[in-house]
Amino acid sequence: QVQLVESGGGSVQSGGSLRLSCAGSGYTYIMGCMSWFRQAPGKEREGVAAIDSVGGTSYADSVKGRFTISQDNAKNTLYLQMNSLKPEDTAMYYCAARRDSGGDCLTALLFAYWGQGTQVTVSS
Repeated sequence: QVQLVESGGGSVQSGGSLRLSCAGSGYTYIMGCMSWFRQAPGKEREGVAAIDSVGGTSYADSVKGRFTISQDNAKNTLYLQMNSLKPEDTAMYYCAARRDSGGDCLTALLFAYWGQGTQVTVSS
């Protein structure tokens, strides 16, 4: 079955950088959407960045210009480069995937496959 495993989280100071990775297994096709979501305590899960099956990308307004999503299809790995991190970026970050690409790739309800999450903490 499809499995997604995130890594790369940690604690950094404001202005620092982190690179998250999501290793996928259990599938050989290209996913319609592969995305990063995050959830802070007491808040709803929100879409951060997404990449579709033809390489199109989308970002939440709060991270545009600071975060970059990319993927290596040969390795079934998704990345999220996070620069200029702010305390408000502190959250659990989740990788998610779905086979179809219809609709918004940043809407959590449309996704069937999720990783376990990796914590990102940004201190001021």
